[in-house]
Amino acid sequence: MTQTVWIIDDDKAIRWVLEKSLSRSNIAYQSFASADDALNALYDTIPSVIISDVRMPGTDGLKFLGKVKAEHPALPVIIMTAHSDLDSAVSAFQGGAFEYLPKPFDVDQAVALIERALAESRSGDAIGESPEAMPALLGQAPAMQDVFRAIGRLSQSSVTVLITGESGTGKERVAEALHRHSVRASKPFIALNTAAIPKDLLESELFGHEKGAFTGAVGSRRGRFEEAEGGTLFLDEIGDMPTELQTRLLRVLSDGHFYRVGGHTPIKANVRVIAATHQHLEERVKQGQFREDLFHRLNVIRLRLPPLRERSEDIPLLVRHFLSRSAANLGVESKRLSDSAMAFVRQYAFPGNVRQLENLCQWITVMAPGQTVESADLPPEFRLPPDAVATSHSHEADASAQPASAHAHTAAALGDGDWLQLLAREVSQRLAAGETGIIDDLTARFESTCIKSGLAHTGGRKVEAAQLLGWGRNTLTRKIQELGLEHE
Repeated sequence: MTQTVWIIDDDKAIRWVLEKSLSRSNIAYQSFASADDALNALYDTIPSVIISDVRMPGTDGLKFLGKVKAEHPALPVIIMTAHSDLDSAVSAFQGGAFEYLPKPFDVDQAVALIERALAESRSGDAIGESPEAMPALLGQAPAMQDVFRAIGRLSQSSVTVLITGESGTGKERVAEALHRHSVRASKPFIALNTAAIPKDLLESELFGHEKGAFTGAVGSRRGRFEEAEGGTLFLDEIGDMPTELQTRLLRVLSDGHFYRVGGHTPIKANVRVIAATHQHLEERVKQGQFREDLFHRLNVIRLRLPPLRERSEDIPLLVRHFLSRSAANLGVESKRLSDSAMAFVRQYAFPGNVRQLENLCQWITVMAPGQTVESADLPPEFRLPPDAVATSHSHEADASAQPASAHAHTAAALGDGDWLQLLAREVSQRLAAGETGIIDDLTARFESTCIKSGLAHTGGRKVEAAQLLGWGRNTLTRKIQELGLEHE
């Protein structure tokens, strides 16, 4: 029996491209300009695979998907859309889509996906399912599309997830999305940054305590596990958890019970744990700083969030989103970047990742003159040539109301890279002396200097200093602890 692919898209050009590609691959097809036409045709014949757009006049692609799956649950349906947001991806998986294909797509990849769906159609395998609508995680880059697909596929599961990625990549946003579209969505989502809580308080914070358990415990208190009952507990920066608490967490994950500090009655924990870290946990296991058995308990499913420099094609999309949101929050008209300004932003390395890009958009909304932002209106580090961008600091350090000329004067006073020459000289000397571990030492000194200068600039206000340095508040708190700067 001949297998046939139905193409559904109101865009004639998309239909033409897919038709020619399928013809070259000797795959039979039939095209429709609307989902309603395809639904009428379904009364007479059933195709082997359907590939459908989302946004079309009349019945949209997701409603069409729902109707098809209600009558033909094993029929593979590929959903394609130009709107590359997590809502579309997860809604597609919710409705039982075979796969989600963001536009613009590579034609060869699209044909390969169709061939895979045809093979599955021949085998008679059931098609996977998924849940409901997601928050604004945006991205067209392949790495982000992989994240979207994973969230969609995990949405009916309560399996433990480990999210890895650099600071500022949006790990907590992904954890929230995993919760919001899980079977636990109606229950609490509780987040705790283990690096931001002093070690002597973290146990009580997690598990609660009984009255009189320690000095100052004037009453009993529920911990985060109890607060998250039935829902999701997100443990950020899990790599910084003290070893003794790692043991207690492992016990909870293993047998589902825990004790409050000072308590003797076991408490059952019906909680899904999602953990996140910017660290390389395998290395910490090798160094004896993280329990191997806990690592394997947490590392059931791993999601890696790519740094922004690996998905620079998403920067224009994210800039439009953040500028629009900043403008809405301030009650002003949204600004836009000129092509030249966008080119400068796209070349920037963004050590602070998406969080730093969002901060830049807030700066632009408040500080940049005019509705169209030119390259000269950007903070100075965004106007550096590419070879200097990698060494630039977060733009928020320049977010004061100084005019651009004042920034230029400050940059000139640094001596056009003299400090980099001094750095290179020190590295060369230390290498010649046979030293090792140079990067770690220099990075610690660099970060200490930035933190001290940032706190001096803000009069000790950590939240403001973190924003100016391009970090989150929790990251700054962790860095201060790691570098031993608490009492300086």
